[in-house]
Amino acid sequence: MVEWLISNQPVDYDHAVRFMEKKIQQIHSNLSDELVWLLQHPSLYTAGISATDDDIIEKLFPIYKTGRGGKYTYHGPGQRIIYLMLNLKKRDKCDIKLYIRDLSNWIINVLKHFNILGKFKEDRIGIWVNNNGIEEKIAAFGIRLRKWVTYHGVALNVSPDLSHYKGIVPCGLKGYGVTSMKELRVKAPLSELDDILKKEFYKIF
Repeated sequence: MVEWLISNQPVDYDHAVRFMEKKIQQIHSNLSDELVWLLQHPSLYTAGISATDDDIIEKLFPIYKTGRGGKYTYHGPGQRIIYLMLNLKKRDKCDIKLYIRDLSNWIINVLKHFNILGKFKEDRIGIWVNNNGIEEKIAAFGIRLRKWVTYHGVALNVSPDLSHYKGIVPCGLKGYGVTSMKELRVKAPLSELDDILKKEFYKIF
């Protein structure tokens, strides 16, 4: 059984990490159901395990070092943060690449509901869209596993202030931009988006 948690107020980043670490231990010990947590963070940058100082342009917001994969990314209002705490052993899917591909297909299928064509790129993790001939990222992935239980997850840009990305090289990828559903002229109320996320989740996971 997968539990769903929606936080309507911005969640402090350190609190979220502590919550996830406690939860995944409980899941591993069969003391708790799996969880998908939908939330937003106040404006901040996070540094994954591959982050380097070269990717900081200007410290516009607090920087949090984290154990997830990847480099620097931005979190803030207008993003739908999706943290997944899933036991891959129970699902007989102990394959990180398969998990990333499943996440990608999930988000791509969700975006289709809004007539947005998202694409998965083998060499650039995340979901990409064509915005007037320019390839831009609409969803960033940052993943960690402990004893085959997943945590951290996906940041989907619904309507964030995209200028907040200017302080970093997002995901360490120079020459590529970021976009949002709003930038693509798509209105997506979070309540509607959350319903679609849940519906499409069960088709893959």
